[in-house]
Amino acid sequence: MTRVGHTALDEELKQLKSVERPTVIRAIAEAREHGDLSENAEYHAAREKQSFIEGRIKELEALLSLAEVIDPAKLSGSIKFGATVTLVDEESGEEKTYQIVGEAEADLERGLLNIRSPLARALIGKDEGDSVEVKTPGGQRGYEVVTVRYI
Repeated sequence: MTRVGHTALDEELKQLKSVERPTVIRAIAEAREHGDLSENAEYHAAREKQSFIEGRIKELEALLSLAEVIDPAKLSGSIKFGATVTLVDEESGEEKTYQIVGEAEADLERGLLNIRSPLARALIGKDEGDSVEVKTPGGQRGYEVVTVRYI
């Protein structure tokens, strides 16, 4: 996992523990004061939210405890974890930039590509100027590696 990804997950964990958890506990207490819990929609909604929050806290704690933080700035060479890669779609000419990151921090809309994705797996070990063929849900796609940076 990258340092940025680790920090973001750690911040989310702190937010859940210090803000979200106490808020939902207060909501449950207020809902209990309204009487019969079997027909109290506010109570059931608050309990459901509490369950989600507690599950996410456990998930984040497990991810962070097992995470190995890698600083991409200390890396160089061919494409590997942490690389920021600019690609050109050989068919459309469209240029895209992705950083190859761990599963927990992947977000394609922000250009963070899951290392286990077909595209990332095809890119590993390649260099600037190389072409890669990737099987996608839309069919076979070809990309040319324009730049490889480690930021």
